Amino acid sequence: MHIPSLVMDLAMMLIVAGIVSIIFRKLNLPVILGYILAGFITSPYFPLFFNVEDQETISTLSELGVIIILFHIGLEFDFHKLLSVGSTAIVTAIVKMSGVLAVGYCFGTMIGLSRMNSVFLGAMLSISSTVVIRKAFDELGVAGEKYTSLVMGTLIMEDLFGVFIMVILSSLAVRQNTGGTELMIHLGLMGCYLVVWLLLGIFLLPTFLNKIMTLMNREMLVVLSLGICFCMALIARRLGFSVELGAFLAGSLFAGTKHAEEVEESTSAIKDMFSVIFFLSVGMLVDPSVIAEQWTSILPIAIIAILAKLIFASLGMVLSGQSLGTAIRSGFSLAPIGEFSYIIASLGISLGVMDSYLYPVIVAASVLTTLITPVLIRSSGRFTEFLRGHLPEKVLDKMTQYSSSEQDKEEKIPDWGVWLRQYFQSLLLYGTIMLVAAVAGVHLAAPALENLTNGIWAGVISCGGIYMVIALFLRPMLKFHDKVFTRLWLDSKANRPPMVLLICIKVILISVIVFYPIHQMFGAHRSILFIAVLVAILVLSKTDFITTSYLEMETRFLRNLNEKTIHRLQQENGQQEWLNEDINIFSYYVPEDAPYIGKQLSELEWGRRYDVLVVKIRRGERSILLPQGSMEVQAGDKLYVVGNLAAVCNLHKALDIDPPRRIRTLRAFMETDYPDTENALACLAIQVTGCEPYCGQSIMNTQILNKGHCMILGIQKNGYPVVMPDPHLTIRKDDVIWVMGSNNNVGRLAAFSVCSL
Repeated sequence: MHIPSLVMDLAMMLIVAGIVSIIFRKLNLPVILGYILAGFITSPYFPLFFNVEDQETISTLSELGVIIILFHIGLEFDFHKLLSVGSTAIVTAIVKMSGVLAVGYCFGTMIGLSRMNSVFLGAMLSISSTVVIRKAFDELGVAGEKYTSLVMGTLIMEDLFGVFIMVILSSLAVRQNTGGTELMIHLGLMGCYLVVWLLLGIFLLPTFLNKIMTLMNREMLVVLSLGICFCMALIARRLGFSVELGAFLAGSLFAGTKHAEEVEESTSAIKDMFSVIFFLSVGMLVDPSVIAEQWTSILPIAIIAILAKLIFASLGMVLSGQSLGTAIRSGFSLAPIGEFSYIIASLGISLGVMDSYLYPVIVAASVLTTLITPVLIRSSGRFTEFLRGHLPEKVLDKMTQYSSSEQDKEEKIPDWGVWLRQYFQSLLLYGTIMLVAAVAGVHLAAPALENLTNGIWAGVISCGGIYMVIALFLRPMLKFHDKVFTRLWLDSKANRPPMVLLICIKVILISVIVFYPIHQMFGAHRSILFIAVLVAILVLSKTDFITTSYLEMETRFLRNLNEKTIHRLQQENGQQEWLNEDINIFSYYVPEDAPYIGKQLSELEWGRRYDVLVVKIRRGERSILLPQGSMEVQAGDKLYVVGNLAAVCNLHKALDIDPPRRIRTLRAFMETDYPDTENALACLAIQVTGCEPYCGQSIMNTQILNKGHCMILGIQKNGYPVVMPDPHLTIRKDDVIWVMGSNNNVGRLAAFSVCSL
């Protein structure tokens, strides 16, 4: 029987890899280097009795290995993990990678490399090896020290930036003969692609997995997760981006779900297998004759990589507020050229823009940096003492002062910084969604509909869909009355002109997006159509249907985004009584000269303006629980107001009243106040069974306040808490609603829910 050459190739490659890896493990050397050596042994460059025959298939398998590796790198990235690495890791990664990339590019041009070869050389040198560094920390017994956690955080950010460097390099390679404008447009489209796919993935994938996981076994989970991985890679390729970007995105979407560990565990064996084949293929491309010829380049490249990483990584650590010792130790630790560099090298060769002789050069340089890394880590302490002994005292004092001031800075970001971050987040997020909807409707939906109906109706239907999407996201994009906005607006009149200007910029952007479909699909009466459509969108965005639909989408999205964290907290602590601790309550007496005396609570609009609620009024000896909006405020009334701490502080500032001596949590208030049960406020969590008359209705339509005389302060949807929910939010089965009212009314509402079972 004929044995296919691929079977023979894999048999020999894996046997050699297994033997060499055992030897390397025994010698305490990185196993990855063993796989590269095994690849070299089975390559045509090694005089052995056996050489790989089916090189093309092995190359294809190694490309699959890259896709699966990127998928698993994506599995390590969820948004909460990125936030947890801190500013030090982000600053260090940016400074180090940009600095080393620039140095590598300059060195490449100095030794006569082409522009693209120099760019790829800089990119390959800029990324450090996570595997080698982690192993060195474990062997040297320093894994628990402060600087090692900073280094690992930096490596997380480097892997993330490495993915985007690959995407940018692919774009540069394909469009190296085009202008900068076209390249920027392509990168902008890539940004839109990332935003849209991340939003769709976060919105759909966790919900889909939660519905089907009871039907899944390990085998089915492997098939599904890898199917989604390759599907995302294919879509990315069809849209003109790299397959690696699609695979990374697929992994990052799984990373945010509570099933991420199951997916990683189920696919790890396949990842290990294809990773081995990839590193074997790296070794098969190592030509010893090229290494012998280029030895004068390999040694300088290794030295430059070590020195540049030491300088720029240490600089990044110092700029982020770390001490000199921490910075130097971190810089020495980040010396080894990473396994990501092999992926970038493979990308350059596959795109035909990097000379093949650079492949063995970078592999040889990475081996040198890997072998010297433990020595560098051991000597980092001595080098730090050397610097301290030779640097001027003034320099050391300034560095110490800077480090102390940076680390002692109050973590609270100024209000302007918080609001600007929120402003640009909403501008980029919702603006991208609206823009993508407009472009997709004009260039995809309209041409497709023209095959089914005439041109006018195709345009009308496409515009209807576009403007429905715009109306859906108009409200959150133009939402300004949050706590930070209110605080800035009240703090100083000087804040108001720039804030109004930024609001106008959003309005202009929305107007341009609204006008684009009209301009593209309708020739006559564009101005009239534009005004009519703009008014219709504004009216539509205020309707209960649109508002409720958006709130449902937002709650589901945020719940899915935080699913992993919610699942972990529930496993650790069970169902937490979160609302009792998240909401504060304070009381104050209405002064005689208050400008709002005689006004109804509904006229004051404190809920909309400041996100607070008046839950009780004490008027003389009389207590009014959960007063209606028609209730007028009188001088001498004692108002009890609930809200979170920021909202309460905003109300103090707006009313120009002295802050109370104490602001208690809702739990503390209910535990200490009023032995009179008739006038006492109670707060209770009620599980919605689905049989209640208010299930499936928005809060404003439930009659819980008007008939049940209770107020909803929060809703928990699948574990995700919504504090002080919008009245348009719909109550669903299995939600947990937190209601406040008198003991009797809250008890009746809870009993009614139980009786409905």
